[in-house]
Amino acid sequence: MQADVQPDELDGRILSALSEDGRRSYADIGAAVGLSTAAVHERVRKMLERGTIKRFTISIEPERVGLNFTAFVAIRNDGGIHCREMAPRLSRMPEILELHSVAGEYDFLAKIRTTHPRALEDVLYEIKAIPGVARTISTVVLNTEFEDRPRRLGT
Repeated sequence: MQADVQPDELDGRILSALSEDGRRSYADIGAAVGLSTAAVHERVRKMLERGTIKRFTISIEPERVGLNFTAFVAIRNDGGIHCREMAPRLSRMPEILELHSVAGEYDFLAKIRTTHPRALEDVLYEIKAIPGVARTISTVVLNTEFEDRPRRLGT
């Protein structure tokens, strides 16, 4: 990865277009931002090289694949091992979609999706079995108003 280079206004507009629709053609993006297809391709290539763009992916509707239950789980370390040793163990659990190191009473905040409440209970047992985990506290999501919003940059 190259040095940390901030995207300019055109890169921001390209990123916004791709975040709205990752399958959008470079020609279409170029027409929208005032660049040639080749220029858009080159800018995207450079953003990939720099790590500005991590990957191209799809967004799946969780309920359509049976992941009907979402919870946020705060995890507290007991001090027996460093948090950085816990994170790789938590990353191996496919139900944990996001893991954030946070300041405050807890050390991590995890976003977890499962098929039903009992599956969340199983995940919590698995988390609590990790050496260094002192406690968890769960917040169950009743409804998701929005998530995975497209990023608006350079507008």
